[in-house]
Amino acid sequence: MRVNPSQWKTSLAILFVASVCIAQSPTQFLTADVRRAGDRLACLCGACKNTVGTCQMLGCHYAAPAREKIAEMQKAGMNDDQVAAFFVKREGLKAWAVPPAEGFNAMSWVMPPVAILLGLFGIAWWIKRSRRPVLIEALPDGSADRVRAELDKEMAKFD
Repeated sequence: MRVNPSQWKTSLAILFVASVCIAQSPTQFLTADVRRAGDRLACLCGACKNTVGTCQMLGCHYAAPAREKIAEMQKAGMNDDQVAAFFVKREGLKAWAVPPAEGFNAMSWVMPPVAILLGLFGIAWWIKRSRRPVLIEALPDGSADRVRAELDKEMAKFD
């Protein structure tokens, strides 16, 4: 069987493109353990709002090294809590993807429902207040008759 030279060129081109597409470093592959630990930590690259485990940016300057560090720490026998504690110690509380519900951070869990309830209460109060009829009798003495006369005069224009 004889192979056509154009087939060789096509085969070499496909192999070249495939070799370029393959990741050059095995640490770029995200394992389930690294993703599990990374899901607890926020990606602090400033360009996304993802976690270290879910950041999809190619060459992210924060998530890629963080994943490598997580993999190293897991190989050393550290569990997810120890890995998270390391990043929190290094970066501060902003390293958490979800703030812990303690201290001042508890406000981030408490205030949204409180604000929604206050807003609903305010809307209900405003609707109730706006539906209340205005009593002419509540006007100062002598002005109720004048207001009625003006209303009757205005209504007569529509008849």
